[in-house]
Amino acid sequence: MMLGGRMSYEFDEARGRTAGSVIKMRGNILGLVLSVEEVITERQPPRRKVWETRGCPNLLVIGAYRMGFEISEPGQPARLRVFIDYDYPATIAAKLLGPMFGPIYAHWCVNRMAKDAADRFR
Repeated sequence: MMLGGRMSYEFDEARGRTAGSVIKMRGNILGLVLSVEEVITERQPPRRKVWETRGCPNLLVIGAYRMGFEISEPGQPARLRVFIDYDYPATIAAKLLGPMFGPIYAHWCVNRMAKDAADRFR
């Protein structure tokens, strides 16, 4: 989904494993610099984790977002729910791309997380 681009990650000392932990991502795609900073807002291992953007993300097809997952309670069949709520980007050019490609990218993110979880527990 990065069209050959790459993202680098910068973690704080908690490495995204506690509420309040910060993760910064920066990269480029098609010559455009992208960046986003996320903060972990909830973490209840191993059942729930939620994170959201902090500040103004510089992304192409989605803007600020809140994303996370939750796993069903013990004693029930295992069920994973992955979610994302997002705004469209604030730039004029991205406002055109957001409605066209934002839902596709958000769907890819959610499916990727679900697939990674399923692969991990097989």
